Amino acid sequence: MRLEEQLSFSVYSTMLAFNKAYKPLLASLDLTYSQYLAMLVLWERDVIPLGDIGERLFLDSGALTPLLKRLEGAGLVRRARDPGDERVVLITLTDAGRNLRSAATEVAVGITHALGLAPALSEQLRMALNEMRRRLS
Repeated sequence: MRLEEQLSFSVYSTMLAFNKAYKPLLASLDLTYSQYLAMLVLWERDVIPLGDIGERLFLDSGALTPLLKRLEGAGLVRRARDPGDERVVLITLTDAGRNLRSAATEVAVGITHALGLAPALSEQLRMALNEMRRRLS
């Protein structure tokens, strides 16, 4: 089978193209794509355990901790131990992190424009990819 016929290569190369498309959109926010994903999770819930972010992003704490340290260094989040359970690290948005949300709405608009797909097709593709991930897990 040729490389171009591999479904996994199509997914991989599409992710590379997505990263390339996101890069200039995220530059104005001073975020990487991974940091942007973490912020999307945090914008849904102001305070969340580190482990919950990892579950949502399919990242282990070894990959997530440095990412969150960089966000903390940028003043967007705070990390603190849960007073009720010292084993749990809680991630909290700062005011600057909350305020970044409105600027980040332009990122989704930019990607939607770059894709140029009908909303129904975008949703269909998203659902198919989620199902593939579920089956592979």
